[in-house]
Amino acid sequence: MSSSRLTSSLYLLAFALLLQNVLGTDPLFSRCSSTTNSTATSSYKTSLSVLMGSINHLAPAEGFALGSLGQNNLDRPYGLVLCRGDVSSSDCRTCAVIAAREIRKSCPNSKRAIIAYDNCLLKYSDTDFFGQIDEENKFYMWNVNNVSNPVLFTEKTTELLSQLATKASYNSTKLYAAGEMDLPEGSMKLYGMAHCTRDLSSADCKKCLDGAITDLRRVAYGKAGARVVGGSCMAIYEIYPFVKA
Repeated sequence: MSSSRLTSSLYLLAFALLLQNVLGTDPLFSRCSSTTNSTATSSYKTSLSVLMGSINHLAPAEGFALGSLGQNNLDRPYGLVLCRGDVSSSDCRTCAVIAAREIRKSCPNSKRAIIAYDNCLLKYSDTDFFGQIDEENKFYMWNVNNVSNPVLFTEKTTELLSQLATKASYNSTKLYAAGEMDLPEGSMKLYGMAHCTRDLSSADCKKCLDGAITDLRRVAYGKAGARVVGGSCMAIYEIYPFVKA
């Protein structure tokens, strides 16, 4: 593929993500609990509605909020909202509100659910998941274009994302890091991002991100861009700037 066609494809991918973000439709992924014993009661739904309103109000200021609500443990929801570390407070607020609205539409009777957009992640459960790495919920996306030297490119993506994983885990109060790296060819740069939910410890954030980076090597080997978005962390790399701020 010519460089002009590659550039066009990348811009189309970026535009698609931007359009999705602006319209607030088509989440990256969503999932509801499906077991019979996880059907939400009316009291659980009421507590969840209040909880979602509370954490969605708190999230824009810091880009993250969590909490639980309820007198009875059987009807106590635990919820979490994480906005991507590069989005503005207003975009965080918009995404969180949309996420809460859409997940309730998609999972009206579920005690456990998760939804992720480009700008934010929202999840809730009837069990306390705070501080635990979510190994169940993961979503992968990659650029359809292949790089010319997949071995070297994979080495560089792993190097950059590993650096960002360490920085996010141990040198950021937001458990977030973004950066870039020159590729050996000299004509392109590599851009990356690593981010964890802030209920994780630094060690568990690093463990989660290391797993995400390993996943990217496996599912998106040789691809010009890719991301893994999970319930506890995300890792992204591209060959064009994608950080919003």
